[in-house]
Amino acid sequence: MTETNRPAAAPADDEPDLLRDQFKQLLRYRRLLGAGVGIGLLGGVYLGISTADTYVATADVVLRAPTDDPFNPSLAPDKAINIGSERQVALSSSTAEQAAKKLGIADKDFAALRGGLQVTNPPQTMVLRFTYTSASPKEAAKRANAMTAAYLLKRQEALDATRDKMVKGYEDQRDPVAKQLDETARQANNLPAGTARDSALSSKTDLQSKVNTLNGNIAKLAALDMTPGRVTSPATPPAAPDGPGIPMSLALGAAVGLALGLLAAWVRLVFDPAPRSEGDVARALRAPVLGSLPRDKTGGGPLLAAGEADPRLAEEYRSVAFRLAYDSRFADRRRLLVVAPRGSSETAAAVAVNLAASFAETGKDVLLIEADLRTPVLASQLPTDAGARPRWSQPGAAAAGPDADWPDGRQLVVDAGESGSFDLIPGERARNVPRALTSPRATRLISEADSPNSTVVVLAPPVLSYADALALVDRVDGVLVVCDPRAVHRSDLSRIRELIGGAGGTVLGAVLHTPLATEKRGGRGASKKAAAASGAGPAPAPQPLTRQPADLGEQIAGDGSDTVALRTVRTGRR
Repeated sequence: MTETNRPAAAPADDEPDLLRDQFKQLLRYRRLLGAGVGIGLLGGVYLGISTADTYVATADVVLRAPTDDPFNPSLAPDKAINIGSERQVALSSSTAEQAAKKLGIADKDFAALRGGLQVTNPPQTMVLRFTYTSASPKEAAKRANAMTAAYLLKRQEALDATRDKMVKGYEDQRDPVAKQLDETARQANNLPAGTARDSALSSKTDLQSKVNTLNGNIAKLAALDMTPGRVTSPATPPAAPDGPGIPMSLALGAAVGLALGLLAAWVRLVFDPAPRSEGDVARALRAPVLGSLPRDKTGGGPLLAAGEADPRLAEEYRSVAFRLAYDSRFADRRRLLVVAPRGSSETAAAVAVNLAASFAETGKDVLLIEADLRTPVLASQLPTDAGARPRWSQPGAAAAGPDADWPDGRQLVVDAGESGSFDLIPGERARNVPRALTSPRATRLISEADSPNSTVVVLAPPVLSYADALALVDRVDGVLVVCDPRAVHRSDLSRIRELIGGAGGTVLGAVLHTPLATEKRGGRGASKKAAAASGAGPAPAPQPLTRQPADLGEQIAGDGSDTVALRTVRTGRR
């Protein structure tokens, strides 16, 4: 592949530019963002209203383990108490039943009593925090204190029951040993001095030691401090509701809603196949975006933008032509192919015509070739000068034969107003389009750009609809893609780049256009209505193209050649 046909490198975008580009794309989904904020505000209103009459009372309880020496530093309450288990006990139904009895609550309100309670454990502490939520501040404090007292009572009962069970166990072990001790002592007292009496006294000593040990264990359990804990902060009626209030709820709801809207917009952006920015188009085509047509001037009007009241469109075309003129891949021979992705090529035709006018304005001899042989329209929609002689014409005749329908030697001079004029090879319906586009006469015609100070612009059908444009790619120096970013997919642009690169061509860049909503719905008909309302009258309807008379510059050759011999004939600028 030669250097002129080498694919353009992808534009280098650093990370901040990509982030800014993605953020701008997210802001385009205003409906999703607005819906997210609206949902958030509704949630904030609900939160503010639902918590406006909600009061929360809190009581703290410090737990302690039973001990006979609370000042012993070797004791570790956190080892003796499982704080997770105690929290579950505080939330249990037995504790709630005890509190309900104290409050005098009926069984039908038992579930509601448990529902308003929350028990938490602050980190690195032996504290249980009882939080009760109610519609009344006094009721919240009352129930929080009742639940706290019920829990301490249940814990006290559990500890007492455990101690009593252990004491009973020791007593059950002690009583048989004490009975045996009494029997052994009586026998030892009745025996005479000797070996038997010494053995009885030894048994008595062992039994007495066991009894003393069991009595010591029982005494130790009886001396334990069984206090389950103490209330360090009793619940008091709160002075204000617990909710954040309407203003804060609205602010929180708006923030959360905006986050949801941005998330939804990001998901929509990820799954949106259409390019949402010039950067997406440039990355898909691996070529720069050379221009973006003004939104209110992208279709429906005359093809030539020169002379309109609003000069923005003409200046945009001049800017695109200027950037192309200084592209090293195009500046040497200046052969440009203009295509659209698919659908109507009306905007592509307008771009090709106005680029030809812009090149003519810089003093170039410009030839516009309409290679759209399926729906040719340029001859009927451009102002032509019937009395002027085309600069590219030479006396000759079109070759005869079934495969020589186009090009047939017919040439027109287009009057571009202040920009000057350029020549047009209009398209005609051909019986065999691929053969006509690849004929030696068409190749010879495009090669006229090799002449000094010459430029050839070729307009082809949509590249994804027909393969006609691909037959011309290797005959030009670059391809200009004209597309509506909202009507084409990124995969389509990548496919265009692959097709053009595979055919040996280069994508020089893209021109973007975004029609107004009315133009999208009504197309050219809407523009005709607008033109009629302004008094401009409707645009002329395309007419079937026929052979033009000889006074338009057509010369019939008599040598029977199958090519069209062309030479540059300079004429004065208008």
